[in-house]
Amino acid sequence: MTKMEQAAEDINTLGRFCGKRDLPALTRDALREAYGISRADVMVLFGGSILCGGDVLAEAMQNNLAETYVIVGGAGHTTETLRRKMHAAYPEIEIDGLPEAKVFEAYLEYRYGLKADFLECESTNCGNNITFLLRLLEEKHIPYSSIILAQDATMQRRMEAGLRKYAPDARIINYAVYAAQVAVAPDGLVYENEIRDMWDMERYITLLMGEIPRLCDNADGYGPKGKGFIAHVDIPEDVMEAFGRLKKEYGGMIREANPLFASADI
Repeated sequence: MTKMEQAAEDINTLGRFCGKRDLPALTRDALREAYGISRADVMVLFGGSILCGGDVLAEAMQNNLAETYVIVGGAGHTTETLRRKMHAAYPEIEIDGLPEAKVFEAYLEYRYGLKADFLECESTNCGNNITFLLRLLEEKHIPYSSIILAQDATMQRRMEAGLRKYAPDARIINYAVYAAQVAVAPDGLVYENEIRDMWDMERYITLLMGEIPRLCDNADGYGPKGKGFIAHVDIPEDVMEAFGRLKKEYGGMIREANPLFASADI
């Protein structure tokens, strides 16, 4: 195996771990088979996703997969990229300055003629994405014993761990909005599968590399033994080994938390 092939394999190992999916497809049959329910109480799309997250939410709505649909997202480290991609795809839609939830609402309505039931537009990071979501559900008296979470694949597992911390009794059903497969081409690393408005490769690696230290339950991580932002996450040995190898090549691409988007609620 060449050095580049090993890197592709390691990136895919991190991608599979971070981009958790508990259902093979967004159908009621799949939901029934996996969980014994025909609909979840709530489905949430988080605004840190790329544009194809809107397609995932639309598919779920068309398949009547939940009682209530929510889009969560104010302005954070991914917001400007989302606005830029949305403007490039649909320049006729005015989205300047809009929070992520409203950008996705505009996308959903324009492309599918659909609207979510509620928007949460104040959160700025994965931590208050969860706490502000739960506040909204409480205020609107919406039951949430079962919740489908849809987030960018790089951040899906951390989002689940955040919800487990603050709503430990909820049944969490993960569905990362894409499943990327990286391969080696003559000019470097490429995506094998087509994903709408996917991150460029460097950004994807940066996001993945930033997740593993955050998911660690140690003094520097976000788990209970560290910052206490999320519930404990078991990280398999092969994931840590893959991260260790990638760190030698891409250590400078580990994303640091941006204090601009921090809050007491994270």
